[in-house]
Amino acid sequence: MHHMQGEYNNWIIALSFFIAMAASYSAFDLAGKISRVSGRSRTIWLAIGSFIMGAGVWSMHFVGMMAFHLGVNVQYNVWTTAASMIFSIGASFIAFRVTSLTNISYWRRIFAGLYMGAGIVGMHYTGMAAIEEPVIVTYNASMVALSVGIAVGASYAALFLFSKLSRVQGFSYWKLICSVVMGHAVCGMHYTGMMATNFQMSADALAVHHAVGDSPPQFLMLITVVMATFLILAISAGFMFFDRTVLERMAYYDALTGLLNRHRLLHYFETSFTGKETGFLLFLDLDRFKNVNDTLGHDAGDIVIKETAERLKLTVTGDQTVFRLGGDEFLVASAKGSKDDALELAGNIVRVLRKPMDVAGSEIHLTISVGISLAPDHGTDRTALLKTADMALYQAKELGRNQYRLFDEEIDRQYVRRMELERDLRKALANEELFVCYQPKWDAKENRLIGLEALMRWRHPELGLVSPAEFIPIAEETGLIVPMTRWMLRDVCAQNRNWQKRRMANVRISVNMSIRVFEGGALAQMVHDALESSNLDPSLLELEITESIAMQEVADTVEQLQQLRALGVHVSMDDFGTGYSSLGSLDELPIDVLKIDQSFVRQSAMESKQAIISTIIAIAGHLKLQVVAEGVETQEQIEFLLSRGCSIMQGYYYGKPMDTKSIEQWFMDNQVSGQLMRVK
Repeated sequence: MHHMQGEYNNWIIALSFFIAMAASYSAFDLAGKISRVSGRSRTIWLAIGSFIMGAGVWSMHFVGMMAFHLGVNVQYNVWTTAASMIFSIGASFIAFRVTSLTNISYWRRIFAGLYMGAGIVGMHYTGMAAIEEPVIVTYNASMVALSVGIAVGASYAALFLFSKLSRVQGFSYWKLICSVVMGHAVCGMHYTGMMATNFQMSADALAVHHAVGDSPPQFLMLITVVMATFLILAISAGFMFFDRTVLERMAYYDALTGLLNRHRLLHYFETSFTGKETGFLLFLDLDRFKNVNDTLGHDAGDIVIKETAERLKLTVTGDQTVFRLGGDEFLVASAKGSKDDALELAGNIVRVLRKPMDVAGSEIHLTISVGISLAPDHGTDRTALLKTADMALYQAKELGRNQYRLFDEEIDRQYVRRMELERDLRKALANEELFVCYQPKWDAKENRLIGLEALMRWRHPELGLVSPAEFIPIAEETGLIVPMTRWMLRDVCAQNRNWQKRRMANVRISVNMSIRVFEGGALAQMVHDALESSNLDPSLLELEITESIAMQEVADTVEQLQQLRALGVHVSMDDFGTGYSSLGSLDELPIDVLKIDQSFVRQSAMESKQAIISTIIAIAGHLKLQVVAEGVETQEQIEFLLSRGCSIMQGYYYGKPMDTKSIEQWFMDNQVSGQLMRVK
């Protein structure tokens, strides 16, 4: 037997290493996909990833073999060669399946590493067994053992990295480093295995071979294997490209605006926004966007959202990223921005969004409110930063909208108080902490009491009286206003009937209604129950609605108001002239009374306000509606209102809101039970 000495072609060695690295990178890339899907999709991606990894390791082996030139043309058995590839792909499948499971245990990872290593070893030595005579292959046992150790150890390391990297999507330097490590591992195993191998050939066969001469098929085989390998890698890259650009775009991008969505935000915080350095979040919310949908329709609303998104895209710079969280909520995040950058961007956004939009031929003026949180000042993780930005946004809304606010300690205190009030308000009704105050409505022309307005009050056990301006918005946001209104209607009707029986007063009492009560659709039943339980004449109950209620879902509101009118209850419109103009549909609304807002009355010395008041009184007269002026405090205001034809007034001049005991004393002081009464 003749011992054969081979020599390596360094260029082909480099090519084999590149193949191993490229296959490993593709496999790692696919690994992330495997961990994020389930069911049949998971099996498909497992199969693709295993095929890429197995075929890559296999082709690296054969390219590596071709880098080793023995001086003879080596022939391979086709079936044994195919079997070696099956070893490689099968081992990859089992190892990938095990390590792609969530919360993989230490022992399970060791098992997967052993299996993968065994597959690589099986592939290598089966591939070597495919070499046909006259070349005879023998092995050095200690070197074979070393190659097995390298294969198992490298496989464990690779799969450990695999499990750690499974959440990383797209290009990653860590993934590249891991691919280089895996490339070294596969090549290290192969070339150690080659060092363990002795190639021999009989003298007779060698003489025949030299007589025939080298034949070219080995070079052709090299080209074929390399081309096939890179075709496989190209197909896998195509799969991932399609998946990211088409499927993941559907999952991570907002269909309406093309902006990143809420799901992508989670990934953004895991990869880009660590919060360790400076950064900021801007929480954005369009002001009164619901009115656009209600008045112009959802198509117009979609146009507004798209236009808002386009303006935001044009306003952000650098690493500032825009997300649409849903509805009219947006978020801008920067992983590197400073406080000054955040304030400058917020100012630009408020200014840009203030410009009118052309929507379906209508010019819409919308504004935006912005809440700002800074990292690491206000938190380092997504939850803390979103919460503080949301609190700052809430403050911006409270201060009148169309502005930005940076989160600070005062906002934190207000937020904590709001949370405490919300918690305690849930118990207030059951604990009988709510009570009703009454404010007189006076007919200045006839000089007599003509009605009362019922106002809800809350006496907190620790905080004392809580302002309605503070607790009513909380009640509306939480929906608690509905059971509170149900209680108030029953209480007011019962009290009014009580005053009738005692001959203390015989007047209509008005109760304020929230939009949330109308949304529930049970208002008519609520009113019917209150009237029935108290046996009160329906004409002595009046419900006050705001202008904004009248303008939301107009047809539905009209239908509910007609049901109330059918019961015999009166309806008044509060704060007329301050909200969205309902002038165009005022004649269609089933109402009895218009109330002039106190902001006009308090400034009635101004000619412009006098003109508005005169117009409202004239409109009420033409529509045969009663008119009530709120916020009357001076004799001058009374004289002006009387001169313009408004005689029914409400305000501190006649009496502030009083609890039951105080208003009963007021009745007696002002001789309310008589027909002619004077205010003392």
